[in-house]
Amino acid sequence: MHSSSQIFVVMAAYMAVVIGIGLYFARRANASSGNYFLGGRSLGPWVTAMSAEASDMSGWLLMGLPGVAYWSGVSEAAWTAAGLLAGTYINWLVVSVRLRAYSEITGDAITIPDFFSNRFHEEKKALMTVAALLILVFFTVYASSCFVTVGKLFASIFSADYRLCMLAGAAFVVLYTLVGGFLAESASDFMQAVVMVIALAAVLGVALVAAGGPARIAANLGRIPGFLELMGFATPTLRQGVQGVADGRALFGAAGAYSLVAILSILSWGLGYFGMPQVLLRFMAIRDARELKASRRIATSWCFVSLFAAVAIGLVGRALYPAELLSPGASERVFILVATRLLPAVLAGVALAGILAATISSSDSYLLIASSAFAKNVYQRLFRKDADDRRVMRVSRLALLSVSLAAVLIALDSDSIIFRVVSFAWAGFGASFGPVMLFSLFWKRTTRAGALAGMLSGGAMVFAWKLLVRPLGGAFDLYELLPAFVFSCLVIVVVSKLTTRPSQTIEQEFERARSSSARN
Repeated sequence: MHSSSQIFVVMAAYMAVVIGIGLYFARRANASSGNYFLGGRSLGPWVTAMSAEASDMSGWLLMGLPGVAYWSGVSEAAWTAAGLLAGTYINWLVVSVRLRAYSEITGDAITIPDFFSNRFHEEKKALMTVAALLILVFFTVYASSCFVTVGKLFASIFSADYRLCMLAGAAFVVLYTLVGGFLAESASDFMQAVVMVIALAAVLGVALVAAGGPARIAANLGRIPGFLELMGFATPTLRQGVQGVADGRALFGAAGAYSLVAILSILSWGLGYFGMPQVLLRFMAIRDARELKASRRIATSWCFVSLFAAVAIGLVGRALYPAELLSPGASERVFILVATRLLPAVLAGVALAGILAATISSSDSYLLIASSAFAKNVYQRLFRKDADDRRVMRVSRLALLSVSLAAVLIALDSDSIIFRVVSFAWAGFGASFGPVMLFSLFWKRTTRAGALAGMLSGGAMVFAWKLLVRPLGGAFDLYELLPAFVFSCLVIVVVSKLTTRPSQTIEQEFERARSSSARN
């Protein structure tokens, strides 16, 4: 059997297992909207931790991050990984227990917009509506990055048309998510997190052996200016967007340099975790808040191993194949290149199933959360307050199809760079939801007006900084999440101080949540 055929068989078997999980949980998922959207708050610590990390990292972990390391060296990839690791730990340590308690106290919220609205006892639901619309916008972008990943994966393996591959992958993800809901998503995400970390470890192991070990790799890469510097970066020499090659080696110019401000900008990726709905929902869904400590240890350990391996694969891939991937978009195929060149076909299929696992585990979360935000927080709360669970879930599935179609249209561009697409959506959620979540949980004086102003200003600043300010370069060349996050925090404080103090009932709920979380 041809190697690509063997790879296809292995990956098809994997997809069949994922569909089986969806079918298994379909009956429980369809019992109620609470089960479909939040799994009835029944997740154990392992599933909570592993599904949170798998849904968070996506195909970006196995393609985008190694691609950055392959293209410009260790610095941006390593600082990004460091920020993400710190953000993961702090989010589980600080936010998880308080949110689990608070979301149950404030009307048993089952979506993030629900929580924000219930937290401030909204009557006109403006905060909830804005949150739901932001989820629709940014998760559409997120889902498109997943579809790009699966399109590049299948196109690279089978030398097929990118668009057809992307459409096939999108159809599979949509079908699976429609059937199983949150329980299926979380259970399969646990399995997919295991597959992802095994794939990363296996590919890194064979790559290290093939490249001659760490010392030889370091000597090889050390000849590239700035490639192994934490305060600098390599600058590929481009000719019409393609890196030049001479005597079988890719060409680089003089090393670039990072300032301390630029490093802080990259580290600010960690701030995004405070606003990530796919992670925050796992905090709300765990069966017992006392199990969150175990989940934190599991999640942080998984995150460390996976991020380290992903960055290392990009670096070792450059040592092994210095002139194979000659554009930023092409560099994101380094994991695929190493796996298919160095592993037997069947094992390569298992490794590449890791990319598929990452893509499925994230895109199903994005689609489910986006569709639930529309069905529960826009349709039911604003237009059909008397809608029963069956109608809400029907509308949710229609919304899921609509979001998927929009994501597919964005993903039609085969030159999309996964890392950049994800970074924009990550900044959007981090700046619009992150500050509001932190202040809602930990500052009793936060008002509804302050939360709404902070959410709007954070989201708007992401667009303004990305499109208008950052192109100015120099000191303004910062990742948009950092200035937008800080701006949102300032707006929340100022507007809250200028508006009427929250009611006594709201403050009492805050104290109950604080006391409940302190006991856990």
